[in-house]
Amino acid sequence: MQNINLPRRTESEVFNELSDLCRSPGFVHAVAYFCFRDNAILYADELKASDLEKTFSFSRFIRTEINTLLGLMIKSEINWALPASETLHKYINTSEQLLQELHQCISLEFFTGASKESIESGLFNPFERSTALREPIFYSGEAAYNFQYLDFGSRKYAADKSWLQANRGFTIDQASLVAKVVDEIKVDDFDAVRKLMQKRHSDEWTMLPIFAFRSEAVAAKLSLSIELVEKILSAFALDGTECNAGFNSLHDFNIITATPLLRMPSGELLSLQSYSLAEAIYEAPFYWMAQDKAYLPTLAKNRGDFTENFISDRLSLVFGAKNVYQNIGIIKTKAETVSEIDVLVIWANRVIVVQAKSKRLTLEARKGNDQVIRDDFKKAVQVAYDQGVLSAKNLLDKRYKLVKKDGCEIVLPEYIKEIYLFCIVSDHYPALSFQVSQFLRTQAIDRLQPPLIMDIFALDAITEMLQSPLQFLSYINRRVNFDKQLMASHELTILGFHLTNNLWVEPEIDVLLLGDDFTSGLDISMTVRRTGIHGAITPDGILTRCVNTTVGRIVKEIENRADPATVDLGFLLLGMSEQAVNKMSFVVDKLAELTRIDGKVHDATFPSADGSGITFHCTDEPAHVAGSRLNFYCEHRKYKEKAEKWFGLCMSSDGPNVRFGVSLSYPWTHDIIMEENTRNMPAPMPTDQAIQEVIGRGKRTNRPGRNDPCSCGSGRKYKKCCGK
Repeated sequence: MQNINLPRRTESEVFNELSDLCRSPGFVHAVAYFCFRDNAILYADELKASDLEKTFSFSRFIRTEINTLLGLMIKSEINWALPASETLHKYINTSEQLLQELHQCISLEFFTGASKESIESGLFNPFERSTALREPIFYSGEAAYNFQYLDFGSRKYAADKSWLQANRGFTIDQASLVAKVVDEIKVDDFDAVRKLMQKRHSDEWTMLPIFAFRSEAVAAKLSLSIELVEKILSAFALDGTECNAGFNSLHDFNIITATPLLRMPSGELLSLQSYSLAEAIYEAPFYWMAQDKAYLPTLAKNRGDFTENFISDRLSLVFGAKNVYQNIGIIKTKAETVSEIDVLVIWANRVIVVQAKSKRLTLEARKGNDQVIRDDFKKAVQVAYDQGVLSAKNLLDKRYKLVKKDGCEIVLPEYIKEIYLFCIVSDHYPALSFQVSQFLRTQAIDRLQPPLIMDIFALDAITEMLQSPLQFLSYINRRVNFDKQLMASHELTILGFHLTNNLWVEPEIDVLLLGDDFTSGLDISMTVRRTGIHGAITPDGILTRCVNTTVGRIVKEIENRADPATVDLGFLLLGMSEQAVNKMSFVVDKLAELTRIDGKVHDATFPSADGSGITFHCTDEPAHVAGSRLNFYCEHRKYKEKAEKWFGLCMSSDGPNVRFGVSLSYPWTHDIIMEENTRNMPAPMPTDQAIQEVIGRGKRTNRPGRNDPCSCGSGRKYKKCCGK
């Protein structure tokens, strides 16, 4: 929060005063105000980024803070009477002050043991003490969308349907439908509630009715029996006798997270935070079933199967089912399995190894217990990483074979250029990125890229927005190799930044801190795609701005090709800035125009920051003639630039369209003959100079007259075609 000063009171003192405040008569009306102010998003016609601005404000209460208020409020019987206007305003102001002070108390743990010398030397690391993780754990941004919780919950517990039906009387699929309809009813009733309040004096205003609904309305809208709907709602509604006695500090278990619905004296139910209900539907059923000791083995198996199946399905959306494999054994002999891979992706000469775990951050870890935090992390991430590293080593060892569950062998590429290791957890894991930076012990293995640690919610969003293999791999390549320079509260922030800005971090930047507001475009697009509201289905950025340029069309043409050279070329093109794409496209378009006019060969070369580069060769000559010339040039240009790789594209004069390509990738070595042949080879021009040169070339070319037939063969006059 803003204006942080050193607190004068202890955390427990502030927490106790907040507890007393929350049990004040009518405090529930203050909570309803906060829920409307900080969670309700009002928009007209279609959802825009400006409508989400308040959700990124430092002054708003996040869900965990509101749950804290609710958890303290229910420690005594709720008084539903509407307090006087002055009293309500006092509740609101005092809550803000106390929650801000509470945040200050927790944030102070960051600086415990700090000195001027340790800070200036860069040796001070607050995260070496697990108590410092309490702040990012509690205040971390939401790493999942509520519709993900509801949709995934149906899949997560599909195999447990019989147990749930027998012991609870409903399925999670039914519970998810009920939660969605509860939200729809609240939206449908909003105008009526607003008009009702407009007729009342401002002293009688309360936000409580906005969040109230009746189970009869839910049953009617779903055409379900009232008995079934009541069973579902009661499972997530607070028991009238519950007083949350164990909630005595910020990180204690808060019963409101498992039962977020409240019953009002009128018989209505109150859903103050839709997100909390969705999260409870996703998480609480596991604990119901875990109490049945006889069912635990089945529960564990179902949970693991769900995670692996989900990951496989999402990666198949990008790479195609035939390139995604599940439960792969790496064997030395038929009787000896040396390692196993949960999910494997093979694309061109790239491989993705996925190790999945169904392990959550425990309650004791959230309290800052150092040993428990480390133990949880080891089970959820470190073990998965170590398994992935072992599998990566074995993939590169020709002595071993890969076999599917049915015994069929999987043939790997002759040469694997890169292996990407994903460690994925099935539940939201607060402050995961902070813990990875502190606790993960990694190994340097040839061709194994740095790991990507995430939850299934992040994987879902990445595969939703980047649905071509090239776009997906290009992002992952930069994401993992910029990992040490990126800092964000969760993975969605980095993805959102990439979609709007094209992820790139200059070498001289030590740390790039990304705010949660970078997710606004992603938030809108995911919501539009999954819920059907009106808005932009794709964020304005890398997927929209350059698609109609020549370079954009080239990327579109090659992005689904499982060819090693194509992947490398795609990485080069996708790593360029929007400005560079537009300039390169302009030059290539001009080259094609010149070829249409004079029928001659025109080319341009662009070096890349990584030492490689690309040459565009515009000609309509036969392929065997143009191919030899382009290959000859690229070999010499690669040598001249001492590059590890070089690309060449032969473009036709119409479009311009790609005719064929050349990809050279091998180590540079000194060669006396090549040294002599390239001695007078000029250096590639900077892009701006290339633009001026190709414009000058055009001026020197004999163009058709304005009213002459255009040389491109369109049949139109030059002034109405290429001359336009």
